[in-house]
Amino acid sequence: MANIEGSAAPARWLDRTTAPNIVTLVLIAGLGALNMNIFLPSLPSMATYFQADYAVIQLVISGYLGVTALLQLIVGPLSDRFGRRPVMLASLGIFLAATLGTLLATDVYVFLAFRMMQAAVASGLALSRAIVRDMVAPDKAASMIGYVTMGMALVPMVGPMVGGFLDELLGWHASVVFTALFGLVVGVIVWLDMGETNLHQSANFSAQFRAYPELVTSRRFWGYALAAAFASGSFFAFLGGGPYVATNVLGMSPGKLGLYFGLIALGYMFGNFLSGRYAERIGINTMMLLGGAVASAGLLIGMGAFAVGLAHPITLFGTVCLVGVGNGLTLPSANAGVVSVRPHLAGSASGLGGALTIGGGAALSAITGALLGPGTGAWPLLLMMLLSSVLCFFTTLYVIRRQQVVAAA
Repeated sequence: MANIEGSAAPARWLDRTTAPNIVTLVLIAGLGALNMNIFLPSLPSMATYFQADYAVIQLVISGYLGVTALLQLIVGPLSDRFGRRPVMLASLGIFLAATLGTLLATDVYVFLAFRMMQAAVASGLALSRAIVRDMVAPDKAASMIGYVTMGMALVPMVGPMVGGFLDELLGWHASVVFTALFGLVVGVIVWLDMGETNLHQSANFSAQFRAYPELVTSRRFWGYALAAAFASGSFFAFLGGGPYVATNVLGMSPGKLGLYFGLIALGYMFGNFLSGRYAERIGINTMMLLGGAVASAGLLIGMGAFAVGLAHPITLFGTVCLVGVGNGLTLPSANAGVVSVRPHLAGSASGLGGALTIGGGAALSAITGALLGPGTGAWPLLLMMLLSSVLCFFTTLYVIRRQQVVAAA
């Protein structure tokens, strides 16, 4: 594994004196993704169990995303100050305790409170990117992030399938038990394998926040961060409205819904494979532009199919599969750009970029869920997803233009 001057020693499996193995990076990022979407097929069941409105139980997704966004602002600076390893281990401990709380909750608001605490595990999403940047140079980082997220896509691909199956067989509580066991396994692996990669820790915590102006005044940082946010936004909009459309418009069962979710992850994994293969060769900006174009085109095709009456699960999930391909092309490069604009602030940049991505996703998820209702069909969902994908495309054009201006100066 390549490394840059002053970086951590190359990874050796289950040796916590070296950088973590790529499998460990996949698992810490994948656990956060699994915990976010394993409950998607079970939202109607949860609403029935707690005798709560769908708008309330939908906070399992949108509220969780909102808390995750806020935590990203703290996790990045914490890891720049104290190191990646202790922050990750502490986050996993909080996650496991909160998961036990969600399992025992009998009131919907107590359940939601513990669910919000579970967001601590999302540290893995930010820290995996910062760790990659600790280890390798920017162009290589895009390829490596592509491979990490390609592997990570396997976890959320299986998650809704497992969640839907467990819901029908044993009820939604079984998904909580599954998540807790998976989190425990990941925690043991992190303890044994994840060495510290941040070899240039800041002198104190407040210094990290004083450095934020250097980051937030960078136009290229904002360009990359917003491109990532808009690319992810189309998927988060689907998380907010997809289960409603699948259940109430297309009449899908939880088990069938979980199986169809696999198409999305397959598309995302394929896009990440292409990123890992070609990002270093053709450049991160070109990959981002291609990704925005593919996602937008996929949604236009899907909207055309719904307009002529082809309202079928494959129409919806085939469309979102193409969005997954586009995001797989865009996100590794956008995230590599976010953490490479100011390399000495990689953790803070990853955290702030993650907050923008997930915070925007939480808003889109909540708005999309609120727009859907009897008689709306799938149109609010598709339109919100298209808007987000188109904005990703044009934000990338801004990044390219800004880079040309800087190069000409």
